[in-house]
Amino acid sequence: MLSGSVNEMTLSFDDFVNDAKDVFSYFKNQKKYNKIIIAGHSEGSLIGMLAANNNSDAFISLEGAGRTIDAVLVEQIEKQAPFLKEEVQKDLEILKSGKTFELKNQMLASLFRASVQPYMISWLKYNPQDEIKKLKIPALLINGTKDLQVNVADAELLKKAKPDAELVIIDNMNHIFKEIKGDDTENMKSYTNPDLPVSPKLTSTITVFIKSL
Repeated sequence: MLSGSVNEMTLSFDDFVNDAKDVFSYFKNQKKYNKIIIAGHSEGSLIGMLAANNNSDAFISLEGAGRTIDAVLVEQIEKQAPFLKEEVQKDLEILKSGKTFELKNQMLASLFRASVQPYMISWLKYNPQDEIKKLKIPALLINGTKDLQVNVADAELLKKAKPDAELVIIDNMNHIFKEIKGDDTENMKSYTNPDLPVSPKLTSTITVFIKSL
């Protein structure tokens, strides 16, 4: 389990996976739950896939990427700061080779500061499409059409990799499960507005899926 004090330099993607597995095992060993379902949101979708490992009764991906994280990051950078795309691609290629590098452009510190590079290396080795193929349990894939971070196409890639999974695309739902009727400005403002309700379609979809197991 991760301790209360986390050293970012030594943190690995697998630490989160092992943490999730430990939590699952804890509740499994209670022997008082009929079913235990693992759900993961965004980055947690991949963590959930790896933690489920056919031991849980089902898996739910919420706004989860269907591509490796480098592909997702390059796409996001291309939209937000296209002048950084080439540099980001080069940096990611270094990390994919298992090596770290000296960051010279501090505009990219949030992505590639020295202390987070080992974590990125451990994350880059996983492809969600490969991992979801390994699951032999029921799966529900949910994505919203107003998600600015993970495309509907990502959920469709996961569905293609696991054809027996249930795919639900929710109109006007964004990355944090809020219903957005306006433009991207309204979408971004929703991230700091706790009063906005969670999409009722999301809760009903998850409820129906769980009851069907």
